[in-house]
Amino acid sequence: MKFTLSWLKEHLDTTATLDEITEALTDLGLEVEEVTDSAAKLAPFTIAKILDAQPHPDADRLRVCRVMTDEGEKQIVCGAPNARTGITVVLAKPGDYVPGIDTTLGVGKIRGIESHGMMASERELELSDEHNGIIELPSGEVGERFVDWLAANRPESVDPVVEIKITPNRPDALGIHGIARDLAARGLGVLKPVKTAAIAGKFASPIRVTIAEDAAKGAPYFAGRLIRGVKNGPSPDWLQKRLKAIGLRPISTLVDITNYFTFDLNRPLHVFDADKVAGDLTVRMARAGEEILALDGKTYQLPETAMVIADDKGPESIAGIMGGELSGCTEETVNVFLESAYWDPITVAAAGRKLKVSSDARYRFERGADPAFTLPGLELATQMVLDLCGGEPSELVEAGAVPDTTRAYRLDTDRTKSLVGMEISAETQRATLTALGFVMQGDLAQVPSWRPDVQGEADLVEEIARIASLTKLQGQPLPRPQAGVPKPVLTIQQVREKAARRTAAALGYNEAVTYSFIDQKAAEAFGGGAEATRVENPISSEMTHLRPDLLPGLLAAAARNQARGIADLALFECGPVFSGGEPGEQAVQIAGLLVGATSPRDPFGSRRPVDLYDAKADAEAVLSAVGAPQKVQVNRKLDAWWHPGRSGVMALGPNKLATFGEVHPRILKHFGIKGAAVAFTVNLQNVPLPKVKTPTRPALEISDLQAVERDFAFVVDGQVEALTLVNAAAGADKALIEKVSVFDQFTGMEGGKKSIAITVRLQPKDKTLTDAEIEAVGAKIVEKVTKATGGTLRS
Repeated sequence: MKFTLSWLKEHLDTTATLDEITEALTDLGLEVEEVTDSAAKLAPFTIAKILDAQPHPDADRLRVCRVMTDEGEKQIVCGAPNARTGITVVLAKPGDYVPGIDTTLGVGKIRGIESHGMMASERELELSDEHNGIIELPSGEVGERFVDWLAANRPESVDPVVEIKITPNRPDALGIHGIARDLAARGLGVLKPVKTAAIAGKFASPIRVTIAEDAAKGAPYFAGRLIRGVKNGPSPDWLQKRLKAIGLRPISTLVDITNYFTFDLNRPLHVFDADKVAGDLTVRMARAGEEILALDGKTYQLPETAMVIADDKGPESIAGIMGGELSGCTEETVNVFLESAYWDPITVAAAGRKLKVSSDARYRFERGADPAFTLPGLELATQMVLDLCGGEPSELVEAGAVPDTTRAYRLDTDRTKSLVGMEISAETQRATLTALGFVMQGDLAQVPSWRPDVQGEADLVEEIARIASLTKLQGQPLPRPQAGVPKPVLTIQQVREKAARRTAAALGYNEAVTYSFIDQKAAEAFGGGAEATRVENPISSEMTHLRPDLLPGLLAAAARNQARGIADLALFECGPVFSGGEPGEQAVQIAGLLVGATSPRDPFGSRRPVDLYDAKADAEAVLSAVGAPQKVQVNRKLDAWWHPGRSGVMALGPNKLATFGEVHPRILKHFGIKGAAVAFTVNLQNVPLPKVKTPTRPALEISDLQAVERDFAFVVDGQVEALTLVNAAAGADKALIEKVSVFDQFTGMEGGKKSIAITVRLQPKDKTLTDAEIEAVGAKIVEKVTKATGGTLRS
């Protein structure tokens, strides 16, 4: 967003200097990116006078001039056709930098004759594109600074241009009046009101406007009027200079007026040549196969999600983005239809992104123009058209209604202290909001229509603190408790996330941070991609949905690394995943991904491909670090993106704690991963909370009594899972049995049978076990396993 200092002062009555204004803008959140001060680069140049100009002896087009300067007479060779005796010129001396030719002058010889400087043209001083001759001044004294002469005679030529960066939440600052409002609220001047008056129509407009049902959401309100008998042509000098100063090219008076209002009052407009419009205008969605030749000279194939303003022949404008060439205004235009409408930001943004069209209008509408200023903006623009182009206005043509943006929030003056830490009086807070356009009704602050970003009480506090200046915020030490141990600051969930991250990093993983948005196909591959998780205004086509799992981001990162020749990868990420778009439909997960081969920790170790047991061991380590119970069950209730035969789920009953194993080959192919990949995911929120909420660890329990281990081998059906056998054995005597583990499996027996061998560890608590007691427990184990699996003890 660019503006000149004099343009700003048309909206702000101020005596503040340029430095004070730019410093205040950055402090207010409107960061100044660049200040172009023509006076600074023109400071070295002075006024001189040509005393005599004679032809160069060796060049027909050159003249040898005697020039009176503040340092006396100087000889300068000049090639300008208008260099002649008696004119007042602008002198650049040796050592001066000339911006238009990017050169620092020196004393030189031109065709054998010394030249001590040069007399400059307007293009060489970057005042305009004029370069047919040197500058001829109608007045000025020899030795006077040229910049001082310009300030007195052509002040617009040395008007500083300020460029600021506008954040997406501040569409009101896309107009110079909005910028002036912020500065006035800060106390740098008084905001000049925008005076509007209704223009009386003298006839009924022959062009009517309707909004089709399919475009009602995207085009809530449309206003316009026909103006007949206008005279179009080059715009006035003052208007052209303002547009040129901010980088716009003047085209014609009608077009320049619309550009002027876009930057002056943040009110984009469009003007149609009414004689080129066939019938009435309809705001509707584009139809299949329609195209338009836009004002930028390009033909666009219109998607059916784009909104257009069409006549009987077809689209004449891409609504809220760009007008059409066929109904554009030229110097022959006599009758015009002036349009001012409010377009839905989401609809405009989506259409602009698909068409890949950037325009000043789109930039403003997709951020949220002021809907209440739609009609006043039309009235002001009508008046300017009548003043500059003449003509006769019709009655208003309206369709739809201005959206109701009325909302009010309670101002709690004490929250400024609690939220921001600044002491601001209640009177000052109310005065600040009033200066910003809020209407105070007791403790309620009614939000102005041009501030779509203010959506709650906290936003009121933010506005107050912003205007007061956050640079005044002083750091204060946190209050310390008088006695005892302070309460922990971090929640149990935050402590677990930290422990999980540290554990994964200690295991050799590199942390990755990926976007929470992924494309729909990737989301569908991991059980997501539903409408509930679709982003309404995505950054790009690859970020349309909230991620249902962390693995898509890690797999995409692995594919990028493989494409760059990095074959062995160990990546992890800890972050949110989403099952929906509402509160409570979010969970925290940590995921690890291993691709390629293991890297040995000792120099004499051997490399091997990663396998599911690497992922299982790492998942167990993370679960242990976050305080999960030691005894978990492993089952095969897997999601579709895991390999069905080389993966497992760690659970406590129906509560899924973690999943580990190989990623399904179909998923790897989708992401372009070469070779196998193993991974684990841990659902941190599913890990049970400790029963005793104490910062200390539980007492260490170690028995002095000798543990006993017994081995059992059972012949079971080939479909029986080892977990079923282990769980049955562990339930034989929960008081004595400390651990059950599988140490052997033999398949290929007759009848499709297999043998599973387990080790049972018995740990007595109060006395040493006798042989009879051990045998009794063994018998219970055999009984439980036989009942659960139908197997028999292998002889």
